[in-house]
Amino acid sequence: MDWAPSRIVALAVAAFAAGAVNSVAGGGSLLTFPVLLAAGVDPLTANATNTVALMPGSLSACVTYRAHLRGQGRAIAVMALPSLVGGVLGALLLLRGGSATFTALVPWLVLGATGLFASQELLVRWRQSRDGATEVQPEPTLSSARATVGLALAQLVVATYGGYFGAGIGIAMLAALSIVGMRDIHRMNALKNLSAALINGIAVVLFVRAHAADLGAAGLMAIAAVLGGRSGARLAQRVRPETVRRAVTVIGFAIALALFARRFAR
Repeated sequence: MDWAPSRIVALAVAAFAAGAVNSVAGGGSLLTFPVLLAAGVDPLTANATNTVALMPGSLSACVTYRAHLRGQGRAIAVMALPSLVGGVLGALLLLRGGSATFTALVPWLVLGATGLFASQELLVRWRQSRDGATEVQPEPTLSSARATVGLALAQLVVATYGGYFGAGIGIAMLAALSIVGMRDIHRMNALKNLSAALINGIAVVLFVRAHAADLGAAGLMAIAAVLGGRSGARLAQRVRPETVRRAVTVIGFAIALALFARRFAR
């Protein structure tokens, strides 16, 4: 990687912002992954490095939201195993698919992740129109076998994608939790952050063992991501969530267009 001072600053700033965004909603990888590419890191290595770097931020966010995990033992159990299994499957797909395959998919993955991120507001409106109310329901709704199995299967799909690429998994998990009946955003975020830590954590083990990540860059970014993760809630109170979401969406679509342009220009 190019260790020019400007690159170091860019990575640190992007990782801090990603940690903050991930702790509140998700989509932080859309900020860090392009910076790694700009620093001259191979796409597959950049993806693995990104996962290693942001995992500590997820753990930090878990600590911040730990009080909201109380009483959610059933939901934690339902999401934990699919998170671990999917994380392994996705990481293995990435490592065995090779750099050429991943490079070809990168523009589509970024575009899809950005679209998923951008759809969050539409999802909220749909959920409110479906329920006909916006009251907070503090307890998770996993009373039926259908909802339990549906959440487990959805989490397996999200986790597999997360182990492979990962941008937007936070939004996908919030969507799944909303569909099965959860309403309290703080409790949903607590589950999301814990599950993201499991997905990324198991993927990190495989990436480090395969020497697929740039550990120097990952270490620098991890420190910034932890600080960002712990500051996410505080920052969210100062900046309107809509502003953050729109900025990330614009950046994500711009990055996707740039990646498509670079790919088809070859």
